[in-house]
Amino acid sequence: MSRVKIIDRSQDERFMRAALELAGQGAQLGEVPVGAVLVQGGEIIGHGFNRPISSSDPSAHAEMVAIRAAATAINNYRLPNSTLYVTLEPCSMCAGLIVHARIQRVVYGAREPKAGIVESRGQFFAQEFLNHRVLVEGGLLAEECGAVLSAFFKARRA
Repeated sequence: MSRVKIIDRSQDERFMRAALELAGQGAQLGEVPVGAVLVQGGEIIGHGFNRPISSSDPSAHAEMVAIRAAATAINNYRLPNSTLYVTLEPCSMCAGLIVHARIQRVVYGAREPKAGIVESRGQFFAQEFLNHRVLVEGGLLAEECGAVLSAFFKARRA
């Protein structure tokens, strides 16, 4: 897996906070609170939150929604020189899309021990067969991102 140190922590935190805000919007709809923003040239070009339940679409993960919105916004299915900020470590479905979209960098918050494929359950982006390398930074605002998820599931169990 390619790893990169955070270049501008204040900018990275600003975009992760935007993703956290989106996660909260998803939680209000009863969706698992995961948010994502896709940034290119310092501007958000796509954003989304989990919505598989409300959209009856199993692929409507926050990353998918944000990447689709960004591709539509710039009228290109390739998103080079972009960074995806997501509050939870991506799953295999989303990791595949990240590679196909040619996203340069992924910054995620909390680890996903059950299905995270970036570090927790595997190292997808390190696979030699991939035709695109993705830089990864995990753990940005991890406690805050994890707390949103914990609070959501605690409330559901109550």
